[in-house]
Parts: sequence; C-alpha cells; structure tokens
Amino acid sequence: MQKILVANRGEIAIRVMRSAREMGIKTVAVYSAADRTALHVRYADEAVFIGEAPANQSYLVGEKIIEACRLTGATAIHPGYGFLSENSAFAAKVREAGLTLIGPSPEAMEIMGNKLSAKAAALKYNIPMVPGTEEAITDVPEAKLRAIEVGFPILIKAAAGGGGKGMRIVEQADDFEEQMQLAVSEATSAFGDGSVFIERYVSSPRHIEIQVLGDTHGNIVHLFERDCSVQRRHQKVIEEAPSFILTEAIRAEMGRCAVDVARSVNYTGAGTVEFILDDDLNFYFLEMNTRLQVEHPVSELITGLDLVKEQIKIARGEELSFKQEDLKISGHAMELRVYAEDPANNFLPDIGTLQTYTTPKGPGVRVDDGFEQGMEIPIYYDPMIAKLITYGANREEAIARMIRAIDEYQITGIKTTLGFGKFVMQHEAFTSGQFDTHFVKKYFTPEALEQHNDDEALIAALVMEQLLNNKSSAPNTVANNGQQSNWVKNRRG
Repeated sequence: MQKILVANRGEIAIRVMRSAREMGIKTVAVYSAADRTALHVRYADEAVFIGEAPANQSYLVGEKIIEACRLTGATAIHPGYGFLSENSAFAAKVREAGLTLIGPSPEAMEIMGNKLSAKAAALKYNIPMVPGTEEAITDVPEAKLRAIEVGFPILIKAAAGGGGKGMRIVEQADDFEEQMQLAVSEATSAFGDGSVFIERYVSSPRHIEIQVLGDTHGNIVHLFERDCSVQRRHQKVIEEAPSFILTEAIRAEMGRCAVDVARSVNYTGAGTVEFILDDDLNFYFLEMNTRLQVEHPVSELITGLDLVKEQIKIARGEELSFKQEDLKISGHAMELRVYAEDPANNFLPDIGTLQTYTTPKGPGVRVDDGFEQGMEIPIYYDPMIAKLITYGANREEAIARMIRAIDEYQITGIKTTLGFGKFVMQHEAFTSGQFDTHFVKKYFTPEALEQHNDDEALIAALVMEQLLNNKSSAPNTVANNGQQSNWVKNRRG
C-alpha cells in the first residue's frame, strides 16, 4: 500500500493525507469543479478531476473514484466520512476491482447500514434495546396497535439512513396515523426506502457512542466513549471524551457491548457504536456507523492513538499492536463543529466568502480544517468549515481552552457556530454536566448571541483596518520564476 486515493474533500481529506504522509504513503486527491483550488487538492501528491460540483456528478460516482485509482496507480481508497463511506455497493465494487477499501467489509456495511438488521445482529449478544418493534411495519392500523403496546410517547424511525430524516415523535394515539405517513414519505424521499419501525421515546436522553477498532485477526477493542448530546436538528455540534456522566462500571459495560456489536458482523477497521442513556443511566443500542466519525479527534487525544494510521495498518492486514488492557483514558477533550450556519436563524446554512479567517493556536488546541482566507464556502456540500478541538488535563481545562480558542478564532464574511459554541461552554447546564439532547431547545435563544456578535464585528473591523494598513505599506513586488508547483503539475483534469 504505497499510494492511497482519498475519496473525499475538505478537512477530512487533508486529515487522512497527513497521516499517510507520516507513514511514507503517497496520496491522490479527487476534486469537483467547485474544488479545483481546494486545500486538499494542493496537499495531495496527485489530483484527479472527477466531475461537476454537485456531489451526484462527482464525489458520489463510484466508477469515477475507481477509474482515478487506475489512472494514478493507487491501490487503496480511504472514503473519509459521508459521501460513499458507508455505501456497501461501492465497497463491493472496490473489492471487485482488486483494490483495498480502508474500512469494513461490504457485508458488515450492509447489515449495519439498516437499523433493523443492525438490531437483529446485536440481539445475538443480548445488547440492551429500547422497547419497540424488531421489524419494519407498513400497515398503519397494525403499527398503531403495536405503538399502543409499547406505550406513548413513541418514536417512529426510518430503517435506513439517519440525521433525523424519517423520524417522528408521537405523543398520543390520535396523532399516530398522520405522523407515520409523514415518516414513511420522508424516508422514501431521503433514502429510497420507506421502511419504518417503532421505539419507545426516551424523553431526556444522553447520546453516548463508543469508538471501536477491529483487525483481520479477530481482535476487537474499544477506545472508550464520546458524549455527543449537544445537537441541533438531531445532528451533533459539540462532542467530548470521556463522558462526564458515566461511572467506571457503566463505561466498562458499554465498551463490552460495543465490542460485541462489532463482533456480531466480524467488523474490521474503525467504527462507532451509538447508544442512548436515560435518566436512570440505563443504556440502549441505537446503531453502528461503519466509518471514521467526524468527532474522532477527541478519542485520539484521550488515548494517544492516530485512528487513521490504525485504519491503514488494519487494511494492510496488520494485527492491532495493543490490547484492551493497554488502553487508558488520559485527560479530557472537546470538539466544536464550526459550521457556516446562522444559529440565530435556526442554524440555516450561510454561504459566502471567508473575508477573515484566522485560526487559534497555543497549548491544547487543534484545528482540522480545509479552508483559508479568501475562499468561498460552496453551496453543494456540508457547510462544516472546521473542527475546533481542545485538550486539557481535565474537563474544566478543556472547556477553558475551548472558550479561549473560540475568542481567538476569527471568521468574517459568513455566520458561524463559534458564538453558539461559546454559549454552550459557559452555560451552567453544560459545565455541571446536567444536560441532554434537548440542550438547544431548552436553553438556546438567538438573543444569547447578540453580545458575542457585537464583539466579533468590532474585532473584525480592527483586523480589516490592520490588513489595509499593512497592504498600503508593503512593497509592490511579484516573484515568478516560471516554475509550476507540484500540486499544479500533478493535477489531472
């Protein structure tokens, strides 16, 4: 495995390439028309143009990814997250082409890609489940009877997909028919699969997930937990590791269950087993994500492991170099997803130009990003700009560093979630650890951002004034020796 193609873009593409470079492995980027000058294209050793800006004409076309491997001689593909990373049909095509996918088998992806088959696999090991149905239901009257048996409030969930699509909370029986029809319609539109099932609704849950690693020799370990309870629209915004609320006994039991879930499908590579935790600290299996997670850096910081390097080693057939008893939690880590979104406007995407873009630095601060000042935020892809991660000896230090890093992180030209992140870090419910997945609904209001935005505007004006002063005093010289940089010479298309 001397050359890897990274079938992704932005910060995760660069993240993978950095680990590969440290291992002496060449990398190939793929790019759409919107990403011709993107940082991941410049960072890679080679780059291949794969289509127009919309993802369904570029990053989601598996045949183009495989053809790019043929053009460049890459023998393995790292899918990152999103796009084709959990597509079992693509994974099968990669294998058929004689290439290595740095991830689990197509069979494991297919089973865990459907919530119902995932639950069936997990039940082999008696993993705790939220009371509900174990099969898809399409008959509305029958589904209503089952819902009454489970007990309201209930949750109607799409069997395929995620991100809150095809999900409906039903408080009483009179609302069931309408909400089920809406859930089926949304699931069909989003995933091409209208299958839904029913679970009892856990009213104040914590979202806890366990990072797992499995090699091709039958070894599976867990890398402890992440708490991902601060969410908007059922999608994570802030993650931390370890969880403030878990006891050592619950942590060990959740870890054991996560390993068993992975073992149920002979899992290889990095994956995440997700659970919900109720008020009484009972946990229940939700699903398994068969890829590297957005929030993997917090697990890396508390364990000292490079998860991308471990993925590559596993894909090369190497045995894990450590056992479960070798792994220990050290310190505490926080992650804020810095989105180009307006928290004051229901977190709607805010597209534009990064007029000012200065990242924070200093002890315990890590920024995984794929943008620089002057770049446009494309409308075609997920609006995440960067991941801001902080690490400290304990939770208090990690929070303090996150607040300091947010203050240092200067972005103008678009709205971002930085101000929201600071609001969370300073809120008593978060600092005390007494929060759940309804944090935004319970505590957040647009007015909370007004003071932060006023401060940002003042700082941005001062930065812009300084930039203009520097520009007017700089010598007007241009250096050009007629040579092309490597990224230009090696870009195809």
